[in-house]
Amino acid sequence: MSDAMDVTANWSYPTAIRFGPGRIAELPEACAAVGITRPLLVTDAGLAKLAITADALTLLEDAGLAPGLFADVQPNPIERNVTEGVNALRTGDHDGVVAFGGGSGLDTGKLVAFMAGQTRPIWDFEDIGDWWTRADPGGIAPIVAIPTTAGTGSEVGRAGVVTDTTTHTKKVIFHPGMMPAIVICDPELTVGMPAAITAGTGMDALAHCLEAYCANGYHPMADGIAVEGIRLVLENLPRAVADGNNIVARANMMSAAAMGATAFQKGLGAIHSLSHPVGSLYNTHHGMTNAVFMPYVLAFNRAAIEPRIARLAAFAGIDGGFGGFVATILDLRERIGVPHTLEGLGVDGERAGTVATMAVVDPTASGNPVPLTEDAARGIFTTALTG
Repeated sequence: MSDAMDVTANWSYPTAIRFGPGRIAELPEACAAVGITRPLLVTDAGLAKLAITADALTLLEDAGLAPGLFADVQPNPIERNVTEGVNALRTGDHDGVVAFGGGSGLDTGKLVAFMAGQTRPIWDFEDIGDWWTRADPGGIAPIVAIPTTAGTGSEVGRAGVVTDTTTHTKKVIFHPGMMPAIVICDPELTVGMPAAITAGTGMDALAHCLEAYCANGYHPMADGIAVEGIRLVLENLPRAVADGNNIVARANMMSAAAMGATAFQKGLGAIHSLSHPVGSLYNTHHGMTNAVFMPYVLAFNRAAIEPRIARLAAFAGIDGGFGGFVATILDLRERIGVPHTLEGLGVDGERAGTVATMAVVDPTASGNPVPLTEDAARGIFTTALTG
């Protein structure tokens, strides 16, 4: 590390988190604590059909609250999902949001709460410069967030990802007031996740921690959280995939997901900047796409990150420095069923140029430790396509 390194930075860390098995029972009290009496529970269409969602609504009703349900949310949320959610909030006279689910439900719930009091288009609040200052903070409805997967960590984030269907690009909408006031992390809610979803979401958590650790910038607190998050994933994701009822492994994965989202305020990188356009164009699972790109981006960044990865490997008990760490990632992917190439996700090479063009302007690209040019992005994409 150079003695001339810039050590000036702005830091902000997350919110009140109620963590542990059975904590979902505290949902009514959490709503009351933030002044919500008529919550709108926002989730995705698939989760809305499951017992855990019905049980959450029953908890609220039994406590004398007046909940509503909005579930017109697709796996990669689009602006229409947010707009219709805002309409549901207003027409139902709801005074707050319970964001419930994986990344799509959590992001949409936060965006609904945020946009409920705004008059400008959602794209005016993209995470660019100080665009967030355009918002009316007094119009943001209070949010209680409840993750039902262990991946995105959106429950402790101040942003939501939404796809602009006119350009087929995923955009990050940011405002500090989008941070949930209370988070309930109950690992029992993740027990029903199928093995494939457990694997994909878990690799998303790993990508968040790993890219945050490798990203440009000075943030030793984020680095420390990211390193421990990586260790938790390496030790617990195979156990959670093999035995979905292992509540300790589930809990540790839920912790790692929140840690990744806490750490990546430092930055992300080419794994995400490539995964975002691929997800938009091919509708692939975000976490699984990150998992496929991971070793190829590590190889691309090697010259800039090798000493850092060697320290990470030593902490995680991995021999062989950078090479040993990459081998561990490859072994993990094989054990939990991650395809080795993008072709395994149904991706072809016809839009390689489009992916590269979109990747370099994605907001996550700026954190990559090696500058990401269109040629470099296309090269990584092509290599990941065929291995």
